Amino acid sequence: MEMPVADLSSFPITRKWPAKDPAVLQYYGLPTPNGVKVSIMLEETGLPYEAHLVDFGSDDQHSPAFESLNPNGKIPAIIDPDGPGGQPIGLFESGAILLYLAEKTGKFLPAAPGARWETIAWLMWQMGGLGPMLGQLGFFHKFAGREYEDKRPRDRYATEAKRLLGVLDARLAGRQWIMGDDYTIADIASLGWVRNLIGVYEAREIVEFDRFTNVAAWLDRGLARPGVQKGLTIPARG
Repeated sequence: MEMPVADLSSFPITRKWPAKDPAVLQYYGLPTPNGVKVSIMLEETGLPYEAHLVDFGSDDQHSPAFESLNPNGKIPAIIDPDGPGGQPIGLFESGAILLYLAEKTGKFLPAAPGARWETIAWLMWQMGGLGPMLGQLGFFHKFAGREYEDKRPRDRYATEAKRLLGVLDARLAGRQWIMGDDYTIADIASLGWVRNLIGVYEAREIVEFDRFTNVAAWLDRGLARPGVQKGLTIPARG
């Protein structure tokens, strides 16, 4: 018996980015530190999905079509045709999407309430601290802000980045992953940001990254995972 084809016509974004297979999850993003959280999670869980490139060069993220799904005009976003109760659902905010996919699949979020909430706390730490602070450092150190003569903003964010790396380094002492032996959405949320910090942002020296040996070893472990390796390249840039 054939399954009915999901109807995604109520989502205007699908007119700009048509679904080739509307029965699978639709992912809209770009391989940025926030975007790859979702592509990595999709690869790690094995959920079937279709990736759509949101091209910043064309300002796609601020198009009416994209903002119909995320009014905040930022990637990533998803449509799951098989949402709660079998009804399609659209979601934005990478942390919310990670939680949704973890609960949908039963993967990368502990079932025990104490460990579950501790994992969520580390996810929120990334969302509210690590991501925004490293992003600001990237702007002031590598991108347009590097031209600013006043280096106080850059130094402010470098100092905060070092503090946050210290928090993560202490957490990882004696642990393989943020939650111990189990790889979770807390790791998935943070890996891309730390990778960018010493890669694209070229901030290894300014944050004294080599002092944080636990973080460096954790990053290497994460980047060795096949799901992470593939997720970091999805969707392919045009």
